[in-house]
Amino acid sequence: MPNPPSRMGEGSSIFPVVSKEHEIVLFSSTAIALYGYDQGMMSLINTNKSYLHTMNISEESPIVGIIVSVYYLGCTIGAVISSKLADKEGRKPSIFVCLATTTLGNILMFISGLSSLAPSGSSSWNGKAIICMLFGRVVMGLGVGGIDVVIPVYSSELSSDGARGKALAQEFQMNIFGLLMAYTINLGITIALGKQNQWAWRVPIIVMQVFPVLLMSVISQLPETPRWLMSQDHKEDAKNALEEIHGKDEAKNKFDELKRVHDDEGSESVGYWDMLLPGGSQFHPTMVTIMGQVNQALTGYGAVSVYGPQIFGLLNFPTRKAEILTLGNYISYFFFMTLAWLLIDVHGRRKLMVWGSVGLSGSFLLLTLFGGLAQSPKIPDLAVEIPGGITLFFATAVFGIGWLATVWLIPTEIYPSTARAQGAAVSVIVWGLANFAITLLTPIGFNNLKYWLFLVFAVTNAFAGWWTWRYSPESGGRSFEENQEFFEAAAKEGSWLVRRVDGGSFQLMPKDSSSEEEEDGDGVRSPLLRRRTGGKR
Repeated sequence: MPNPPSRMGEGSSIFPVVSKEHEIVLFSSTAIALYGYDQGMMSLINTNKSYLHTMNISEESPIVGIIVSVYYLGCTIGAVISSKLADKEGRKPSIFVCLATTTLGNILMFISGLSSLAPSGSSSWNGKAIICMLFGRVVMGLGVGGIDVVIPVYSSELSSDGARGKALAQEFQMNIFGLLMAYTINLGITIALGKQNQWAWRVPIIVMQVFPVLLMSVISQLPETPRWLMSQDHKEDAKNALEEIHGKDEAKNKFDELKRVHDDEGSESVGYWDMLLPGGSQFHPTMVTIMGQVNQALTGYGAVSVYGPQIFGLLNFPTRKAEILTLGNYISYFFFMTLAWLLIDVHGRRKLMVWGSVGLSGSFLLLTLFGGLAQSPKIPDLAVEIPGGITLFFATAVFGIGWLATVWLIPTEIYPSTARAQGAAVSVIVWGLANFAITLLTPIGFNNLKYWLFLVFAVTNAFAGWWTWRYSPESGGRSFEENQEFFEAAAKEGSWLVRRVDGGSFQLMPKDSSSEEEEDGDGVRSPLLRRRTGGKR
């Protein structure tokens, strides 16, 4: 495997003027951008005439949704494979393999039906182009699904208890940057070349190669997580990694703390049956993980990301105006994600999700009203377009702040080290299956429900908020070990209601979460990554 534990990042640096902590965040953020890039990439490819002709399908065909959604099936398989690889070989080797797999899938998509360099792209594939495209989508899903498992684990295991949310929210802001980049390239080329030109859809696909190729070229210069190295009894490598991150002065204390946590956890292995069967040791946190991803899918924003122009079309916006407004929505989405990483470690994951659902449910009720008014010839177009567009922009911002990063963060915080990668895999598997269903059914909803699709999302958001309020504990501001105490207390209490477990203490962030980390003598609360100022805390 690449980058064996004993040689990971010895004294190397990607950018000498940037701290190792910031290098890790930058690397992880760029990797997460792959997830967003695919969504932005496919949103306009779905309506490209050359693409539809090459795949031999019509724009109204349900196969359009199938091509989009099989990617998520690949993600579910990639999640299982990468979690096992991450536990056995390390976080870094698993990330490298996922990046290489993404590259292969992307190339298969690019060459689908390619047999002529002419703009029209007349194909001699005799109807086989769609097979290559479907296979490429699945293979790319394998890679991106694996990245979505391992990167949050890698990042959280290298972040302090009070900054895990900020780190992951910043990474998911880059996810939106990927979406924005893909859509901007796609829209610009489409306007320049037209929807009949094959390069208007092939170029955005191949540009995606920039991300995995760049990341594979620098990954050897980053450290493996000391927690994983310690779990494999690579004590010397764990020391070296800690020295690389913190310097020799702090590394010894960090190592002693990490060893104590490792000894407390023990080496008991956790299998998927322990997570998925009632009575299993990790069944409760797994249900929290599963429902988090189900509820995120129920917000409907997988559909808004992939089918942005069609969503604006439900408010009767003409095609080109809908496409430009979608770009504006993505730009707003990117900037509002700044609020996510500013708020997530202050107010916590649970509060952001609950209030996010309230805001989304109300927004979709308004969009249902505007969609209905848009059908009346007596209502001026601008009377619907302006408030409808503003509402959709607002809803997108609310989703980004409340739901985008939170459900990916929670699984990295509530499992012991021996089950963390598997918990993240379960999260991606459910995300893949849920988004497979959403992206497959959304085009059918466009054709049959029209603007009533907004009402469906209003109801599903209300359910997501209700479930989160009742059953999802607040995991922010606490160590991995402290979060596991919630599930131990729930088992003793015989209830999963957050307000009943441990006197309701897990309804909110801990009172001292905004203060500095506890003194070095407390092994479980002291961070593995800490922002340093002049060498002191």
